[in-house]
Amino acid sequence: MGVGDGGNEGIRKRGCSCSKDDFLPEDSFRSWGNYGRALMETPLRLKDRILTRSRDHKELVEVKAQSQNEMKKTLNWWDLMWFGIGAVIGAGIFVLTGLEAKEHAGPAVVLSYVVSGISAMLSVFCYTEFAVEIPVAGGSFAYLRVELGDFMAFIAAGNILLEYVIGGAAVARSWTSYFATLCNHQPNDFRLVAHGLSTDYRYLDPIAVVVIAVICILAVLSTKGSSRFNYVASIFHIAVILFIIVAGLMKADTKNYSSFSPYGARGIFQASAVLFFAYVGFDAVSTMAEETKNPGRDIPIGLVGSMAITTLAYCLLAVTLCLMQSYKDINEDAPFSVAFEAVGMRWAKYIVAAGALKGMTTVLLVGAVGQARYLTHIARTHMLPPWLAHVNEKTGTPVNATVVMLAATAIIAFFTKLEILSNLLSISTLFIFMLVAFALIVRRYYASGVTTPANRIKLSVFLLLILVSSIATAAYWATSPDGWIGYAITGPIWLVGTVGLWLFVPQAREPKIWGVPLVPWLPSLSIAINIFLLGSIDKASFTRFGVWTLVILVYYFLLGLHASYDTAKEASNNGSQWKNAEEGAVPSGTSSGLSG
Repeated sequence: MGVGDGGNEGIRKRGCSCSKDDFLPEDSFRSWGNYGRALMETPLRLKDRILTRSRDHKELVEVKAQSQNEMKKTLNWWDLMWFGIGAVIGAGIFVLTGLEAKEHAGPAVVLSYVVSGISAMLSVFCYTEFAVEIPVAGGSFAYLRVELGDFMAFIAAGNILLEYVIGGAAVARSWTSYFATLCNHQPNDFRLVAHGLSTDYRYLDPIAVVVIAVICILAVLSTKGSSRFNYVASIFHIAVILFIIVAGLMKADTKNYSSFSPYGARGIFQASAVLFFAYVGFDAVSTMAEETKNPGRDIPIGLVGSMAITTLAYCLLAVTLCLMQSYKDINEDAPFSVAFEAVGMRWAKYIVAAGALKGMTTVLLVGAVGQARYLTHIARTHMLPPWLAHVNEKTGTPVNATVVMLAATAIIAFFTKLEILSNLLSISTLFIFMLVAFALIVRRYYASGVTTPANRIKLSVFLLLILVSSIATAAYWATSPDGWIGYAITGPIWLVGTVGLWLFVPQAREPKIWGVPLVPWLPSLSIAINIFLLGSIDKASFTRFGVWTLVILVYYFLLGLHASYDTAKEASNNGSQWKNAEEGAVPSGTSSGLSG
């Protein structure tokens, strides 16, 4: 095992009653005196965690061992493809399409889906290479620990957890909206009104809570069982989508396309940033790599295949909706159901509503499976309480993590409107996807003992040019509606950074099984597009994002930093099996990443 005796003792107790050692078993929390000394050492410990990078072997063996029991390898590429479809096609397409077409893009919402689809596919490629080479439940958290160090991984982890909680809450509230349509009611007819709260939080949704509770039971019973349910349900879902496209196009009126882009390019990109929510979920598939029989073959097929199918379906559905009904008349809560009613096919709205409910149910289920595995792997490092890392011996699933994540999701779903959730979710997701693309470039171009100091400096400079130019482009887009001079400056800078990497920095590592093509162009473009879309999100969402980031930083400096530091140091003293588990720890006199 990778922790000391205290950590192992805490793990063994989890089948029984909980104790302090289940949550804070590390030396820094054994007494108030120890905790005070740990706080005094915060700067040194922070430096250590920033400069220290995990190694592939540690994530694959030692960190995974913290769960005591193995997750069962039961999934193949077919399971992953349907998990991907089930994870993605849900509330985004069935709710946000109407909202964004009406308020921001008009019929050009199909172009918004193309833009966010391209961004999502680029991210899929980056995720796939990591998932093949580091097939663990931690997903992007594990990838960033290996390439960018503990601190950046934790910042990403906080946003990963936010992404899943918010995403699940948004889908659960949308479930209520379509259920109301199926029952010929308005969505708020099934919600309680708390007049003392603000309008964004006063519509309380008990149905969403019940749906999440049912999903929780399914998720903890069996991963393979969840896969079978998702597979059967997704077949029905695809049939409903085909029905919507065929039946909807039979009622198409090209006059509804007379004003294709009423809000211009700005509206298209603004909608695209929000509609990125519709592609969220595929990253949950990467967390199932630990339960995949043949990751090198199954993950690329499952991830890329499901994303290609999803993008095509989204574009066809968006075109169909805007041909059936003028964008000005689209219903914001249940656009497809109401559109069929408006063209005289009232009976069809029930089929659409049933299909949407199925889609949202599988999105919730796959999200629940994925988010619990993220939380499990984060807890394995002790950045969160190790009690959450426990894998149930009988079911082979992380029961504690599943229940905790879905409880948080239910609380948010009970209070918060969809519009707030979707914007905030897009920020977290785009930020994480940008970091994964950045980490992929680091993985290919930097390896300790291989990359020379001169090449490390060049890599740092070119990466900085890519990041700064991408941020400047997004900022210029957000602040200068009619300008173009800024792009003439930032675009060439991005190009110089990418060409510089391509021509002047040799790759230090080749992928062992499956690799992203066109490196560094593809990940560099992923960084640029993700950051650019961030420039189209409203200020209030960034404020909420900032508050959340501050909250997780406070937690990290008070608890997570010291717990993970103690765990790493205790592990490094446990014997030869831990040698080279991490590189760059401050006490060893070395550094890592782009710094050492």
